[in-house]
Amino acid sequence: MSDPHQRPPGSIKLGTIAGSDVLVTSSWFLVAILIAVWVAPAVENVEPGLGGWKYVAGFAFAVILYGSVLVHEAAHAYVARHYGYPVGPITLHFLGGATEIEAEARRPRDEFWIAVVGPLTSLVVGGLALGVHLVADPSGLLRMAIGGLAGANLIVGLLNLVPGLPLDGGRVLKSVIWGATDNVHSGTIAAGWVGRAAALVVLLWPFVQEDLLDRQPDLWDYVVSVAVAMFLWSGASAAIASSRFRAALPDLSARRLARRTLAVPSDLPLAEAVRRAQEAQAGSIVTVTTSGVPVGVVSEAALLATPADRRPWMATSAVTRQLEPGLTLAADLSGEELIKAISATPSAEYLLLEPDGSVYGVLATADVDAAFRRQPN
Repeated sequence: MSDPHQRPPGSIKLGTIAGSDVLVTSSWFLVAILIAVWVAPAVENVEPGLGGWKYVAGFAFAVILYGSVLVHEAAHAYVARHYGYPVGPITLHFLGGATEIEAEARRPRDEFWIAVVGPLTSLVVGGLALGVHLVADPSGLLRMAIGGLAGANLIVGLLNLVPGLPLDGGRVLKSVIWGATDNVHSGTIAAGWVGRAAALVVLLWPFVQEDLLDRQPDLWDYVVSVAVAMFLWSGASAAIASSRFRAALPDLSARRLARRTLAVPSDLPLAEAVRRAQEAQAGSIVTVTTSGVPVGVVSEAALLATPADRRPWMATSAVTRQLEPGLTLAADLSGEELIKAISATPSAEYLLLEPDGSVYGVLATADVDAAFRRQPN
């Protein structure tokens, strides 16, 4: 469960559902007020004479709408936990809600069910509310509330089945392509491009709604379409960029990028250490104790900054970074694990060790960066 002290600034914890904290951002109150003002005239038509209470009823409609979003997100959290994934808080915000699943899906099947359960839950709740609305035939505000519950869930369910990221339907499409191609990145990129297309459709919607619905768009239509389009485009673009980055990671291998290294005593003159390294065609220098235990890696930046005429009078240890925790890595590291190891202890050079503890070579961060930039995007 998430630490309440680490929740985003401006958010309020309402409680817990499906094992996750429920947070509401300050932006939710803004949209709730806008919905209350928007719905108030309809409330007045249903129950004339309410006065200011019509805005309270409009606010209640906003709560019903976001209650539907909360049920939708709780379904995601429940199924994700069922499959063994850690789940953080559920956050309700301006454009809906989000469940923080703190790990990537391991299998297409997991991705599919975690994604699709939200829209399916919304459609079931909407269908049940619609059934009550038709069978019981309530009147007044109760009729409006049940109709709102039905409409909100059906809309949330159907819109989230649009097969483009960052919507749930995009994750469903991603899982299907992932399962068919055995390539998660192909699925993500395809669903991301559909998400971008959906963003463009939403952006253009106010310009065509008069022809399709015989309704003149107002300022609110344009504002909502721009906000939703920006949300879809940014989410889809982030998913595409992240997938391309992850697709390039498996080709990053510490063993393949390692520089041949030369071991020298710490007190050897620097000029002599450089001469021996050049003679051995080594791209790095490691200082060792008299018993051969590595104690430091020569900093390439510090070496290049040292004038040649000073090197004969300096010990190699003068331009060496001591092997602190995190500066020795397994030579077999690759991909995302390699990036995580480097990020944990930032340095220009790392000593690579074989499983038996022997030195394999030195990994330069500059070489990792260069190798990543050479990957196709």
